Amino acid sequence: MASSIFPFLFLLPLLFLNPLFSRANLHQSKTLLKSTRLPQQSSTVATIAPPTLFFEVTKPIDVPNTKPCSLTVLQHDFGYTYGKSPVIANYTFPSNCPFRDFSRIVLEWNATCKGRQFDRIFGVWLSGVELLRSCTAEPRSTGIVWSVQKDVTRYSSLLLMNKTQPFSVYVGNLIDETYTGVYRVNISLHFYPAEEKQNLFKEKEGDLGSGIRSKADLIIPFSRDLPLNDGLWFEIENATDVKGKNFEIPRNVYKAVLEVYASFHEQDEFWYGNPPSEYIVANNLTDFPGNGPFREVLVSVDGELIGAIWPFTVVYTGGIIPLLWRPISAIGSFDLPTYDIEITPFLGKLLDGKSHIISFSVTNALNVWYIDANLHLWLDCKSSKTKGKLLHHKNAPLGVSSVTEFHGLNGKFVTKATRSISSTGWIKSSYGKITTKSTQKLSYKNSMVMTKDGNLQIVNQKIHFDDKVHTKKTGSNPKSKKSLKRFLFKIHSDYSNQGNGTSLTVANITLGFNEKRVKDKVKNLQKGKGFMVVKDNLVVNGDGNIHQMYKYDGRKSCYTRDVSSSNYTILHDKVRNNCSKKSFGM
Repeated sequence: MASSIFPFLFLLPLLFLNPLFSRANLHQSKTLLKSTRLPQQSSTVATIAPPTLFFEVTKPIDVPNTKPCSLTVLQHDFGYTYGKSPVIANYTFPSNCPFRDFSRIVLEWNATCKGRQFDRIFGVWLSGVELLRSCTAEPRSTGIVWSVQKDVTRYSSLLLMNKTQPFSVYVGNLIDETYTGVYRVNISLHFYPAEEKQNLFKEKEGDLGSGIRSKADLIIPFSRDLPLNDGLWFEIENATDVKGKNFEIPRNVYKAVLEVYASFHEQDEFWYGNPPSEYIVANNLTDFPGNGPFREVLVSVDGELIGAIWPFTVVYTGGIIPLLWRPISAIGSFDLPTYDIEITPFLGKLLDGKSHIISFSVTNALNVWYIDANLHLWLDCKSSKTKGKLLHHKNAPLGVSSVTEFHGLNGKFVTKATRSISSTGWIKSSYGKITTKSTQKLSYKNSMVMTKDGNLQIVNQKIHFDDKVHTKKTGSNPKSKKSLKRFLFKIHSDYSNQGNGTSLTVANITLGFNEKRVKDKVKNLQKGKGFMVVKDNLVVNGDGNIHQMYKYDGRKSCYTRDVSSSNYTILHDKVRNNCSKKSFGM
């Protein structure tokens, strides 16, 4: 869910007026969950039992063996905050930190909640630059705790500024007689000094050219301005909606990367399960989310498309069958992924001292998508002006094919899509003349089956998302940065009306990704199954089981975690830090 409380409440009466059709299971479960209450423990048990630890499985952040300088930035209880302004604290780099040369900076979100509450999307910004987007965990009467650690070293130029900046946090929570959970939040920053003094101009792992620093010198936010009554993200409400912001860059930029945050809500929370619009029209399904299952976030500069994002299918902590995600959260739900677009090839057009505009849209979008971005810029400190030229830019038209076959409420739909974007340009600075070529190649396939008069829905979706950045400095060897991603989502969801105000939802889900970069690779796969019995808007029975395998293979280290859970209880948890040839596929 992770959206406002209101969007689907008005749909509930329609479900009982038309019991033969369940609005396709992904959306049926959402509608039910917006109006149902999960069972809570008795007050006696809630008093005795300790809070449950919720977590997302990921590789721990590598930090140096040094004592961090830590700062508590914000402590706040988020109760009735829906539709209100973000909570703002004054952030200043801690004066008691004896060093300014940090090899790692970590943002830590700690929160507790007790009672009953929906999942809520939230964001954290510093001077309008988004640092974290996440989803709250859904609590229980005995209470829960959860923590998110995010490596925010790439924002060093902002975090180390010698001035006071607004630190903004938005959690749109709602409190009433039924939904009582207040999110009690503590946010800290930990600055880890380098183990030995670093040369800022020394080439580090991941750099794209000799002499190029690993972290940007300036970050420009592309978010909404305060004050406002919501998060700082832009809201994309339909397929024709375009949101953007004007900007100017310094004349001495020699490298630029746009980092994009995107999340999907309300009618598009389960976009990968949306049937084609013709199916909806033919069956007279009013107010049912459609536009098919394909979505992409498009990024343009001055109206010209420069990059596309085909997002990972994040399932929020109250999504599908909520008991699946207790205590192991779905992949990406506690730290939503960001997506980088290399725009260095376009600097030749942007270094003219004039105002330009970056804009965002979403293909086939329904309301609502939250999107903002951070523009990371590298500055040539030895000169006041760089120059460049765009040599080549090719944006192949989106290729889409679809097969739609249905009879009444039963049918099969296959959607395929491809896109490729490539750009080449050079930039000349005191570091020399560097030519950068950026390419994106994307492919998509979604197979959807609906049977049992629409009550049984099967979705099988795969996304290939390949990015490559190739750089060549005059007189030096070429360097490449690659990211080959494979996103996988499968679900088998069955809904049945049991009569007497009772319904049964059963779901099997597979969720995961593979990512291979130049020097490391990650495999992350979740498989789960669960059911939920709802009577008179109250979950009277249910079960959720998750098994997750996470594996990281790097040049210098390895990490594997094999963990499974059932209904708040960890059944098995094995962590290994040594490298092994054994792998697992998807």
